[in-house]
Amino acid sequence: MKLAAYTTPQEAEAAFYEAFQSADLEAMMGVWADDEDIVCVHPNGARQVGVDAVRESWRRIFASGQRLRFRLEEAHHLQTMVLSVHCVIEHIAVQGDDRPPAKVIATNVFQRSARGWRMVVHHASPAPAAGGRETRGVTKTLH
Repeated sequence: MKLAAYTTPQEAEAAFYEAFQSADLEAMMGVWADDEDIVCVHPNGARQVGVDAVRESWRRIFASGQRLRFRLEEAHHLQTMVLSVHCVIEHIAVQGDDRPPAKVIATNVFQRSARGWRMVVHHASPAPAAGGRETRGVTKTLH
């Protein structure tokens, strides 16, 4: 399989969500850096470190047979020449399910490499419950 050379972190992020929606493990891993320092944290999940652990976490998710659809909003980007950090709110709908989409706050980190931009971190957490709100100031949190 020939790997895509993503020329922007936005291209890599779009490919990430396309692979996620189509449950395509090879396409998903093609977005990730081939580096033992990569990290993935799924909502309410344990931290997965390294290519094998990240691959296995996606394999398990895709094996569930559940197909998801994503709508992103409130994207905030911080980009340097070699690193791009994207903080987004994911609205995730399950195909065939009439419930309202779940809200997840995700941070996607991309690094420029010889083969283009690649994901090095994906960290997703459930958004605050209805009535909860995001702030730009200090709030009482666990850390």
